[in-house]
Amino acid sequence: MIRRQMGRGGPEVNAIGLGCMGMSAAYGEPMETNEAVKLLHAALDRGVDHFDTAELYGFGANETLLGEAFHDRREKAFIATKFGPIGNLAERTVRGVDGSEANMRRAIEQSLRLLRTDYVDLYYLHRKDPSRPIEETVEAMAKLVQEGRVRAIGLSEVNAETLRRAQAVHPIAAVQWEYSIFTRDVEAEVLPLCWDTGVTLVAYSPLGRGMLTGAFTRDRRPEGQDYRAVVSPRFQGEAYEANLQLVEELGRVAEARGATPSQVALAWVLASKPNVVTIPGTTKLANLEANLKAADVTLTSEEMARLDGLADKVKGTRYDERGMTLVNA
Repeated sequence: MIRRQMGRGGPEVNAIGLGCMGMSAAYGEPMETNEAVKLLHAALDRGVDHFDTAELYGFGANETLLGEAFHDRREKAFIATKFGPIGNLAERTVRGVDGSEANMRRAIEQSLRLLRTDYVDLYYLHRKDPSRPIEETVEAMAKLVQEGRVRAIGLSEVNAETLRRAQAVHPIAAVQWEYSIFTRDVEAEVLPLCWDTGVTLVAYSPLGRGMLTGAFTRDRRPEGQDYRAVVSPRFQGEAYEANLQLVEELGRVAEARGATPSQVALAWVLASKPNVVTIPGTTKLANLEANLKAADVTLTSEEMARLDGLADKVKGTRYDERGMTLVNA
């Protein structure tokens, strides 16, 4: 197990946490509540203590799962949740981002109720509100720290300038960005700034939304209401075919050292900087157990070099046109 600090002076967590979104939304039918709670308990029993959720994930359904799983063992779980995106709850559609204090207070009240707790370990602004200065939102979030409802503040998918401005208002413990062998733009400015200022980089989708697991093939691809088939260009058309060829190179590296592609992909992310933690998602205990073994994989310089060049060859953006307007903001 690798333990890493969440923000300067913050608590240590397992560097391989659990992204919980897929249990309730995005990748197909939600898990049955009992099965999801069993998986969350199993994760805790195996040393996972960092659990990531958001108001957006199932519009409260995912937070409800975590509340069911951890209300009677709250002190063992480091829970991160997020607010900002708003939408029609009945239609489950997102229509924008609201970083106002009024929306934040509505959201935190709901999150605490659903999580069945009186505090959140890490509270993120899920996406920057383009209609208001980041200083305004962070100042409001800082009040939650003062009130004891939130122990630390985080931001998601912000650029370096936004992070600097936020830090001038209140310490930022963590920044969440998509980071994987296939997605490395965070390395240009945000990751160095996080390293220099004691901010933890929380790498979401470190397995490329499942692409880097090797589970997808030309005959087995996301379909139906799986959001990868709808809004992720990397999983569509010719881009999908081209990206599968890159995954084959990852598979060769993994096979040569007797590991799985997922373990190698996670080991690569964790090797980037000592302030990086990951939150791969899964709905299967076997996958969770395999992911945790990535902590035992130390890649050689030759293996790192083979994998480093893959990002430049990836075809397709990680979100559709609308989604890309909300990242690196």
